[in-house]
Amino acid sequence: MTSVSLYWRIFGLNAVVLGGATALLLWAPVTVSVPVLLTEAVILVGGLGVMLVANAALLRIGLAPLDRVTRLMTTVDLLRPGQRLPVRGGGEVAELVSTFNSMLERLEGERVASSARAILAQEGERRRIAQELHDEVGQSMTAVLLALKRAADEASQPLRGELQQAQEITRESLDEVRRLVRRLRPGVLDDLGLVSAVTSLATEFATHTGLRVLRRFAPDLPALDHEAELVIYRVAQEGLTNAARHAEARCVEVSLRGADGCVVLEVADDGRGIGAAHEGAGLRGMRERALLIGATLDIASPDETSAPPSGTRIRLTVPTAARKQS
Repeated sequence: MTSVSLYWRIFGLNAVVLGGATALLLWAPVTVSVPVLLTEAVILVGGLGVMLVANAALLRIGLAPLDRVTRLMTTVDLLRPGQRLPVRGGGEVAELVSTFNSMLERLEGERVASSARAILAQEGERRRIAQELHDEVGQSMTAVLLALKRAADEASQPLRGELQQAQEITRESLDEVRRLVRRLRPGVLDDLGLVSAVTSLATEFATHTGLRVLRRFAPDLPALDHEAELVIYRVAQEGLTNAARHAEARCVEVSLRGADGCVVLEVADDGRGIGAAHEGAGLRGMRERALLIGATLDIASPDETSAPPSGTRIRLTVPTAARKQS
């Protein structure tokens, strides 16, 4: 149905051009001699050029909606929802645009659902690994630490010094395991809430990286469900990690505030920015988490040639339950 209608549309455009050319030949005071004179040849070639230009212009106007669909197909990103084409007029082309918009809506919904399943599975695996690290590795290393302490107390020099050194290495390794457990499973988020969890995250980040971390947390933030708080925590965690690994920053600012029924997280550094670089797995993972809870993620970064560089600013806007219902 659509291909036949499009065929007749193109046929009609060509018919208009050819009909106009025929009418011009019928009523124009032009004759063609045999052999053709130079002036007559110039007139005929000029008429052919006019017909081709008119035909090209009419076809471009008639097929413009298809060009818009093609351009959107090549640039659409399901992690940036809401990209739609305007439906103008009627007919099969408008129906094609409307169908394409409906397809995008279905794909975005399926992407959100699949991302939700993947992220929930990831969080479940993180909890399992954290539990095993805590119960198995942590307890085993604690037992080794106690055994080394008893042996060091009973040993004589210089063996005591070596045992104490091994004891210190084991204690540092145990602290690292506990830090990994906290990164994998933020228990403080369940026990003390979002602000305390992000505060602990920023403090630990500053301790291990040596970067200066500024915290600006507004009091009385709107209430969020656990899933939204976990997304905010993970985005803050990924933002701080990116600042340490890639931005070459000296200072990072983490802020939490309420605005218009939303909670806004910002992670801003003074590093070199990401410029026009392709988004890696970390940034795309943040976008997927934002889609999971209906949040908006904005990443602003200057061009690498700008001076002075203003770093990268990650802003996550999370609507509260009351905002979603309204």
